[in-house]
Amino acid sequence: MAKAYWVATYRAVKNPEALTAYVKAAAPAIEAAGGRVLARGMPAKAYELGQLARVVLIEFDSVERASAAYDSAVYQAARKLLGDGIERDIRIIEAAS
Repeated sequence: MAKAYWVATYRAVKNPEALTAYVKAAAPAIEAAGGRVLARGMPAKAYELGQLARVVLIEFDSVERASAAYDSAVYQAARKLLGDGIERDIRIIEAAS
């Protein structure tokens, strides 16, 4: 089974306090599904249409585990803490074999 990566790109962070609360609340759901944060923060460089916006990269053992983390009740409760103070894009991609 191929590993999977959860890639979150934050287009706008209008409420940093909401982001802090979300990170604390979301960690248990991500960890319960075996998620490991590989990188997070602002890009060192952005090319072509890339934006200098916060990015988070989380590794999971499979697409199913990554999806389970996102779909879990614990994660969904954490996600609600963001309200309309955060604009982001989350994608789950499977590792190349």
